[in-house]
Amino acid sequence: MIFMYESDVENKYCRLIRNSGGIAYKFTSPGRRGVPDRLIILPIPEEHQELINKYVWFVELKAPGKKPKKHQLNEIRALQKLGMRVDVVDK
Repeated sequence: MIFMYESDVENKYCRLIRNSGGIAYKFTSPGRRGVPDRLIILPIPEEHQELINKYVWFVELKAPGKKPKKHQLNEIRALQKLGMRVDVVDK
């Protein structure tokens, strides 16, 4: 049996996801115990985008009239490139 730390498994898994063209976000939910470690997003085939985006999407919340910062826009674009719906809400 080969000894590995959890971080070794996580790094290997995240590399696999990146090599598949996806994103592996570290996921935390303050105040909620037992939430899984990672949120995996793989490219959605175009023929499935409408169905998936009916049930799953991302929302960036901003104060009224404020726009996303550059690093937030980069994340929004990365998710959209995978076929995900991303809305920016400021009202």
